[in-house]
Amino acid sequence: MSDAALARRARIEAKLRERLDATRVEVVDESHLHAGHAGAAGGGGHFRATVVSPRFAGLSRLAAQRLVYAALDDEMGREIHALSIRTRVPDEPD
Repeated sequence: MSDAALARRARIEAKLRERLDATRVEVVDESHLHAGHAGAAGGGGHFRATVVSPRFAGLSRLAAQRLVYAALDDEMGREIHALSIRTRVPDEPD
């Protein structure tokens, strides 16, 4: 993975930790799986994220995912072309 890709992933993880008070964040860059895809041509990456945060407590899965998208609003469409999200609260089992 290039230094630029590592830096982009680190920025995404940092924003999720900071903006969602996340206790665990794992972001996987899957852009290499989408080489040649029209969205990849624009420079945006494909990512899979797992985010564990107490802020998701009592929220529907959709509402929790909306919080993730809001936290990454600046990156969506530019740095991120596609994002697969798994959200959990801290005491929820894997």
